[in-house]
Amino acid sequence: MELPGFTESRVPSPESRKVRIIGIDPGSQRTGVGIIDVDDAGKLTHVFHGALVVAGEATFPMRLKRIFDELCDIIAAHRPAECGIERVFMARNPDSALKLGQARGAAICAVVSQGIVVHEYAATEVKQSVVGSGRSDKTQVQHMIGVLLGLKGPLQADAADALAIAVTHAHTRTSLARVGIPRTAWRRRR
Repeated sequence: MELPGFTESRVPSPESRKVRIIGIDPGSQRTGVGIIDVDDAGKLTHVFHGALVVAGEATFPMRLKRIFDELCDIIAAHRPAECGIERVFMARNPDSALKLGQARGAAICAVVSQGIVVHEYAATEVKQSVVGSGRSDKTQVQHMIGVLLGLKGPLQADAADALAIAVTHAHTRTSLARVGIPRTAWRRRR
């Protein structure tokens, strides 16, 4: 009897050991999206990236709808199994913080509506994971994502941030699998 994901020799096929991860950098004007594959050894492969530019919508609720709809379409097209999203940070402007939170909520709802669990990462965690310093700037993140994923040419900042979130989740899940502890025990409490 042949089992799905196994060859005749009963060894799992290389395809079955890859996990597809979507990273999301939410924004009320642009939402970055990045999708990668990671195998059991931690090898990263670029699948997709882009920025959903929603600033041109007539009303803010229409921006949220567009974030939700376009993320649902991207998820349907690429079928990620896991999601990493940037955790909310406190902005100086309360109105901006509220809009960012609402855009993030629309993104989370799109992911969860497709049956995918969401994992949250602070911006400093992402920078530490990708660049090695939690205080890195956007150009350093863009450069390192290009290096890590073998991408040529400049990356749009929001898309690079989304790919960085996906890479951070890939690194975290690989490390946790090696150590054998739950993610909640891994994260330092702030």
